[in-house]
Amino acid sequence: MNTQFGESDHLVAMHGNSKVGYIAAHLHNLRTTSQRSRYNDGPIPELPSREATISIVGGLVAALYPRHFGPAGLTLESTDAFVVYQLDKTLQLLREQIRRELKLSDYEEETGRTDYERQAEEITNEFGVRLPMVRTLLDTDIRAAYDGDPAAKSIEEVIFCYPGITAIIRHRLAHELFLLGFPLLARMVSETAHAETGIDIHPGAEIGESFFIDHGTGVVIGETSIIGHHVRLYQGVTLGAKRFEVDEHGNLLKNYPRHPIVEDNVVIYAGATILGRITIGRGSSIGGNVWLTQSVPPGSTITQAKLRTEVFDDGGGI
Repeated sequence: MNTQFGESDHLVAMHGNSKVGYIAAHLHNLRTTSQRSRYNDGPIPELPSREATISIVGGLVAALYPRHFGPAGLTLESTDAFVVYQLDKTLQLLREQIRRELKLSDYEEETGRTDYERQAEEITNEFGVRLPMVRTLLDTDIRAAYDGDPAAKSIEEVIFCYPGITAIIRHRLAHELFLLGFPLLARMVSETAHAETGIDIHPGAEIGESFFIDHGTGVVIGETSIIGHHVRLYQGVTLGAKRFEVDEHGNLLKNYPRHPIVEDNVVIYAGATILGRITIGRGSSIGGNVWLTQSVPPGSTITQAKLRTEVFDDGGGI
């Protein structure tokens, strides 16, 4: 068999004439070709770690809500010590992932940065300073879930058990990373929530206080969505783009507003699909399974058209 694997012949040699050697060599060549085309034959940058990102999310959630997600048996005195320990450990992990994304973006954008360690330290510190604000917002979300669901028996139940709260905790963390200029890390954080809950919120989405997703499975919120205060969504709601614009070469345009604006005190019921850069006016109610592609004024109630029933007697309608 003529493998034509060149520099990866050593992989074949390592495994004799086994199929494993040929497969590994072929994969090596495909990987090398892809990397050379992306990095112009330069050194290959480290990538942020998915495993580390999962640890970071867990550590930050435990630091924000230590009694719920920290170790069992924390006392009033030991809780503060645990939070300090958890933040120190987690922010160190985050700093390394930020450093990696900084270097990766240099390969893609040629920013000319060189002092990655210092910049990563500064950005990590800025992220850490924002955590009390994140906790403040999350407390409004948790209260909205408790007040808005008659099935909720306690705040603890909401924090422990509600997938919408799981998703919004991670979104608010991811959104701060997105605002700081780390879209890859932010997306990796948001995908931990997507995998766990089935709720897909892009980290770029702007979401006001007291946000509640009830049940949640199948909710999709696009990158440029803007959601006001005291908004409630039910399962299966989509805030999406109506169409994807392209440039003169047919390439998809990015980073332009293409998702809905949902103003304060709006309720959107299960299965509703709202597409495009339209505005749902303050205090509106959007019924289940509605398909909406145009703006509605404040105070609107939008439902599906009523079912028309027609009866044909004595051959009528033939």
